[in-house]
Amino acid sequence: MTELTHPDPTTVIALLGAFDTKGVELRYVRELIERRGFEVFVIDISVVGDGEASPAVGPADIARAGGRELEELVRLHDRGEAIATMTRGAGLVAKAQWEAGRFDAILSLGGGAGTVVGTAAMRALPFGVPKVMVSTLAGGDVAAYVGGSDIVMVPSVVDIAGINRITRGVFAGAVGAVCGMAEARRQLLAEPAPEQRPLIAATMFGNTTRAVDHARGVLEGAGFEVLVFHATGAGGSAMENLIRAGQFEGVLDLTTTELADELCGGVLSAGPERLRAAAQTGTPQVVAPGCLDMVNFWAMETVPERYRERTLYAWNPNVTLMRTTAEENRSLAATVASRLNPSTGPVAVFIPSDGFSELDVVGGEFWSPSADAAFLADLTAALRPDIPVTVLNVDVNSPVFAEAMANELIAMVVRATPRS
Repeated sequence: MTELTHPDPTTVIALLGAFDTKGVELRYVRELIERRGFEVFVIDISVVGDGEASPAVGPADIARAGGRELEELVRLHDRGEAIATMTRGAGLVAKAQWEAGRFDAILSLGGGAGTVVGTAAMRALPFGVPKVMVSTLAGGDVAAYVGGSDIVMVPSVVDIAGINRITRGVFAGAVGAVCGMAEARRQLLAEPAPEQRPLIAATMFGNTTRAVDHARGVLEGAGFEVLVFHATGAGGSAMENLIRAGQFEGVLDLTTTELADELCGGVLSAGPERLRAAAQTGTPQVVAPGCLDMVNFWAMETVPERYRERTLYAWNPNVTLMRTTAEENRSLAATVASRLNPSTGPVAVFIPSDGFSELDVVGGEFWSPSADAAFLADLTAALRPDIPVTVLNVDVNSPVFAEAMANELIAMVVRATPRS
């Protein structure tokens, strides 16, 4: 086979996997990477058998980082504890080795256990570092593995058990992807950096697009760069992670709909850490109940039986929205208050009294003034007295509402910025 060459042989791909059980497949993948002219940095997570002879990082190092000695794991014969230990260790080791400049991108492949450990290592790495996971689980719900990171999940289609007409193509595609991503990142980092404007995070949904687009224009006109996160669970989670990492000067959290999914068991929950990072880090934030009038499910037939008699709306053939009730809105108000009250930085809440979404307007499918009023009443009662609540008699997508939120955030950030 013709050897592929690469213009920069110093680019290194970390290859993480259990060489004791997936050695044939991993060595085949390593050969594909090397054939492209890249170097390979092997991270071996083997426990039960003989692994790679000379890995860059071996199982003993990973186990020790995870809090156990490898010999102890072998003696225990406890698969669950072994996976847990290697998962803890893999994240710590991967982060340390990347920070030391040992590799530029990471590729892993595995079944259930391999996916748990591999994605744990990837989640420990910064955004932008190329991450590709070939997994037997990739065809299903991978939220627990990807979290708020930028991992690319590649379905293995068949089990990772040998080199055959299916896996050969899957592995070649994954190698091409991670090598291409690594090369693209290296070229990007070599280019002159564009002007760095202060960053603002914003949350958006289809039902609040007009509002966020308008607010973004106001913020960009004031000299900010706005990163918009789609409030689909992964989006909110990613934003919270970046806020904690200190990436933003302020947060325009106009679309807090993920909290409704968290409460009611919808499919787009961002988990219990949603709406906490800005409060904990003191990042200025302006918050609104955008799309708290709805919970998300997949196609109509997937809506849980207990909700079948509720007000439902088919947003598209694969997404069904459920209107929240006054009781649920009172619970959501308590959640919002409990997560904003500990804020160490400036925070303000804006309420659009004429509707929380495109559907929650006069004549709309989700129009329910009593449910919205229940949210406002309980929120104002539970919020810290010094957190201002501004009620505007417009719907959430009104330009008036968007401008008011954007201008308040601009004022907050200006006040919080130290003068030179």
